[in-house]
Amino acid sequence: MKAAAKEKPKSTDAKGDAVGIQVALKDIKLPEKQPRRFFDPTRMQQLVESVRKFGILEPLIVRPLLNDRTYELVAGERRLRAAKEVGLKKVPVIVREMTEKEAFELALLENLQRDDLNAIDETEGLLDLLCETLELERQEVVNLLNKAANAERRGQSLTDNVIRQIEKIDEVFVTVGRLNRESFRSNRLPLLNLSEDVLEVLRNGKLEYTKAKAIDKLTNAKQRKDVMEQVIRERLSLVDVKKLVRRLLGKQGDAVKSSDMRAELKSLVQTKSTAWEDQEKQQKLKKLLSELRAILRE
Repeated sequence: MKAAAKEKPKSTDAKGDAVGIQVALKDIKLPEKQPRRFFDPTRMQQLVESVRKFGILEPLIVRPLLNDRTYELVAGERRLRAAKEVGLKKVPVIVREMTEKEAFELALLENLQRDDLNAIDETEGLLDLLCETLELERQEVVNLLNKAANAERRGQSLTDNVIRQIEKIDEVFVTVGRLNRESFRSNRLPLLNLSEDVLEVLRNGKLEYTKAKAIDKLTNAKQRKDVMEQVIRERLSLVDVKKLVRRLLGKQGDAVKSSDMRAELKSLVQTKSTAWEDQEKQQKLKKLLSELRAILRE
């Protein structure tokens, strides 16, 4: 959806943004690209009760669309949801002329500066903000971060273009006020490769990302589900989670070793060797076979 030029309302601030404007909820549309997916139910209900008692205290930010009566939400989706829940007909807004790209960047920035953002939404939001800033695809940004990290580790030089891109990346982290380039690359980006079931629990804010990374080492889906439920139910510490995962991985390792032994035994039986024709060696093989048969029958 493209913003259209429109006559500015009489009440504007120093930037020319319309302030103190009341807009009907039905005239505010959600953007096609929404940087936030999860809203904590408890915090959301607290906001609803606040809006019911005091109303909307902070105006939403919107931008005008193709006609003068319709707006697209830029920042304030929680407040918009709370207003609908309470049954308000109108909400206060700041109307700001901006492009779709500018609106998306502002929405990302506004979300990233919230304290209740879960690790996955925060990671994806930061990555998308870097994509918008550099005008690159996600994988290109990831490659750029890895390239810079490898160059710094090996003491290699970078091209002027890459240096400029890295400077823009660092500026984004300074603006957001969270993490830095290397901690984002090494600690947060790997979260996007977690198993889908772990990602879902993490996105819903039920699990800290450090515990999620530890649990994701388990390859068995049912085992992961049981562990996540136990961790949430018993509020296990990260130390306890790692101990539990190590114990389960040990059991998995034993099972793998058992499977490997069976495969190796089959391979040995099929091995071409003169031992099968040597009478002395045949006697040894018979003895070993008898012992093996006894062990397997215990």
